[in-house]
Amino acid sequence: MGDMTDSASPMSPARVLTVAGSDSGGGAGIQADLKTMLALGVHGMSVIAAVTAQNSVGVQGYWELPAEAVRAQLDSVLGDIGAQAVKTGMLASPALVETVAEALGGYAAPVVVDPVGVSKHGDTLLAPEAVETVRHRLLPVATVVTPNLWEVEQLTSVKVEDEDDLRRAADAVLALGPRWALIKGGHLPGAPVDLLTDGVTEHRFTAERHDNRHTHGTGCTLASAIASYLALGEDVPGAVGQAKEYVTGAIARGFPLGAGIGPVDHAWRWR
Repeated sequence: MGDMTDSASPMSPARVLTVAGSDSGGGAGIQADLKTMLALGVHGMSVIAAVTAQNSVGVQGYWELPAEAVRAQLDSVLGDIGAQAVKTGMLASPALVETVAEALGGYAAPVVVDPVGVSKHGDTLLAPEAVETVRHRLLPVATVVTPNLWEVEQLTSVKVEDEDDLRRAADAVLALGPRWALIKGGHLPGAPVDLLTDGVTEHRFTAERHDNRHTHGTGCTLASAIASYLALGEDVPGAVGQAKEYVTGAIARGFPLGAGIGPVDHAWRWR
């Protein structure tokens, strides 16, 4: 029979798993995650934890999947295909947070946690009783956690008023157990600054503020981009730097969709 290996057979790309909610409008959630992963050259896989009915003007409803359905998806993907990085997004309830934390706690791949608490439109996406579970179960398994300022306050009660508060916020988040905290300062006045720290080294990322209201999916996209670059072998500061570049370009080219807030453009590098 000879050598069965075919030298022309393609290599499998790096694999990244997202565990999050589905966005029917296609701009955020699982859909944003998979588009980001494709754009960055990794193979995206998904565990759907919740289904949302949402569009450009808001979230009209969401339905959690049963914990056993989420666990089965996790076991199915990680048991056979495996992942070089995992990203978590909307997990909605204590049972789902617990299920995901348990599955990822024993899995040897970097985990990027986007602690989704509220949508771009101000709709709550995390039950109040789930905040404690995120704090005590999910953050300790995180390689990087990527809260915005509202989520920082929700998790730590630290209110960030200006750039000087970013380190205090990061230290409060790190006290909950993740290896790195990326505090997203985009909602502060002035030039946007994000602070990344592991408690020892500190990296600040600045970007131009684009006059564009079509920013739906920014947080999901950033966390997925970080996970993608980690899967490709970058260290955490390198992955965050490259992810920021990708997201900044996507925001600059965000486009109108429906009557409300349009999405960032995941395909901006191809257009």
